[in-house]
Amino acid sequence: MTVESTAARKTPRRGGKRAAAKGSAPTPAAAQEQDQLVQLLTPQGQRVEHPEYSVDLSPAELRGLYRDMVLTRKFDGEATTLQRQGELGLWASLLGQEAAQIGSGRALHDQDYVFPTYREHGVAWCRGVDPTNLLGMFRGVNHGGWDPNSNNFHLYTIVIGSQTLHATGYAMGLQKDNADAAVIAYFGDGASSQGDVAESFTFAAVYNAPVVFFCQNNQWAISEPTEKQTRVPLYQRAQGYGFPGVRVDGNDVLACLAVTKAALERARAGQGPMLVEAFTYRMGAHTTSDDPSRYRSQEEQDDWAAKDPIARLKTYLLAEGAVDDAFLAAVDEEAEALGRRVREAVRSMPDPDDMAIFDNVYADGHALVDEERAQFAAYQASFADADSAEVK
Repeated sequence: MTVESTAARKTPRRGGKRAAAKGSAPTPAAAQEQDQLVQLLTPQGQRVEHPEYSVDLSPAELRGLYRDMVLTRKFDGEATTLQRQGELGLWASLLGQEAAQIGSGRALHDQDYVFPTYREHGVAWCRGVDPTNLLGMFRGVNHGGWDPNSNNFHLYTIVIGSQTLHATGYAMGLQKDNADAAVIAYFGDGASSQGDVAESFTFAAVYNAPVVFFCQNNQWAISEPTEKQTRVPLYQRAQGYGFPGVRVDGNDVLACLAVTKAALERARAGQGPMLVEAFTYRMGAHTTSDDPSRYRSQEEQDDWAAKDPIARLKTYLLAEGAVDDAFLAAVDEEAEALGRRVREAVRSMPDPDDMAIFDNVYADGHALVDEERAQFAAYQASFADADSAEVK
């Protein structure tokens, strides 16, 4: 299964118009969006309170969240451009989802473990993974580029939804070790329709595993809208498995931080799993091979652009006097420097070792792998022999 796979993909509808089938129930999209969600910062940049979730951050910490989102967006934009220039084979953009990722990522403790999909570039940033290491797989020069145990951040998972099972199993192991740690598994609204996710919910609930399921509901599983996948808000699915779920404004970095922090603390305290649905929007394409204009309207995109996560935090910081022009300019300058570093790093990545595909297949080696390695080496050498013959 590839990045393009999802639970169900049907023929795109041009112009973003979706007609309900004759005799079908009305689509619940509007009701879902209006369903109560945790919000601490409105789209207009106004601070509000919530009865259950709160966060008290210093001006320096607030500036750090802003910097994280700006740099993450810059990196993501550079990667998209590099793909358009033929430097990457594919790229899955996070544009519009920075608050969900930075907010949840900054809620993690060092000992917690992350199981991402293929779009968690902001979470990787929070875990200290060098952004350039994320690009090797998409350039085709490695299978990941970083040691998962160095940052407690697993390799990107292309198979849709399978990482939730890995996360649940790892959490069950932490539980047996009596570790003061939790696990967080990221997935999208499309992945929520996968059987692997349902199985992970079942195991996590039955074994009371310390895992947080973090669903970034960006409204579209490639060209399939959320209402084609569920008749209830996604967070409510947790009730059927016996653990709580909550919906948070995925474009509100403060709310995402507060909710994820509480969910992780709950898991570490032995109270079991929790589902967090970050209600957000994918501002760009599903991947660089996708054309979102074929299935969604410009009006919809403009509506969500007004809820931009970076703009709302910037508005709040300016109103509070927590930032000035010098700080904002410094962050923009740092972002430009990051962009230059990413471009240079990608274009200078060495080609992979042709024989590396045989390494680490088995921990102690295997006779069949040795045989296949020798056959492939001979095959590769035949090209060099042919080239030498032509020269002569």
